[in-house]
Amino acid sequence: MSPTAGPSAGNHDRYGTDVLSADPHARTRPKPVHRDEPAVRGLVVEDVDTGWVGAVVRVEKSGGVHVVVLEDARGRTRTFPLGPGFWVDGQPVRLVAPRSAGPVQPTRTASGSVAVAGAAARTARASRILVEGRHDAELVEKVWGDDLRVEGVVVEMLDGVDDLDAAIRSFGPRPGRRIGVLVDHLVPGSKESRIVAKVATSPHVLVLGHPFIDVWQSVRPQRLGWTQWPTVPRGQDWKHGILAELGWPHATQADVAHGWKRILGTVRSYADLEPALLGRVEELVDFVTADLADR
Repeated sequence: MSPTAGPSAGNHDRYGTDVLSADPHARTRPKPVHRDEPAVRGLVVEDVDTGWVGAVVRVEKSGGVHVVVLEDARGRTRTFPLGPGFWVDGQPVRLVAPRSAGPVQPTRTASGSVAVAGAAARTARASRILVEGRHDAELVEKVWGDDLRVEGVVVEMLDGVDDLDAAIRSFGPRPGRRIGVLVDHLVPGSKESRIVAKVATSPHVLVLGHPFIDVWQSVRPQRLGWTQWPTVPRGQDWKHGILAELGWPHATQADVAHGWKRILGTVRSYADLEPALLGRVEELVDFVTADLADR
């Protein structure tokens, strides 16, 4: 729905045909009739006052008042009080809290895809997506896990990319057996860029990367109360430095693991991740699932 979406031609024009044809303050002006519309997750609505168009993410109480959180196509969110002042499919509605008689099935996965209710996991394809380490795999699982199970795509860990070319050759890519690789910190001049440059090319291999030092940095900093990720001084372990900035324990690897779990816990959907990661993962998923055309 676009910000200018409304009734079709021939029906009542919500903007009016002539702003001078009637007194907008006249007491006899008819009031629009609003039907009650439950604010279920995934419902696309428009706020009349601001023109904001978005899908319902959730309904919650804030300061004792029920509010609805809307997410637009760019992943941005805004909060509005429930009640009148919204349009759905070009009609005025009064948004109300959905009934809580039972669990509501989400209409969207965490990646923003349409949820397939009751779908069983597909038998794993031969094609794979490789990521550098456990944290990458856990993040991909949290946001894209539902989609990948429906598509039958398995994500495997590389434990670093130092032997990437050997890992790809061992996999044996060929028609019907594609491999996609997600690489951290793939920027010009980096160690990772030099490693990727040596990987044997093949129409059945796609290596993509994001610019972040670590996949942690792909989480929007606002989820941790920052406007941007802090700079860790050269020579200091990056993850330990980040945890120190947060004021969290950071002396041991157990502290690092626990810190990552807390960071991962702030991620609710694709809207909490940076576009530089989102685009690369989506491209890899499309690449490996297109292997059906190879068969």
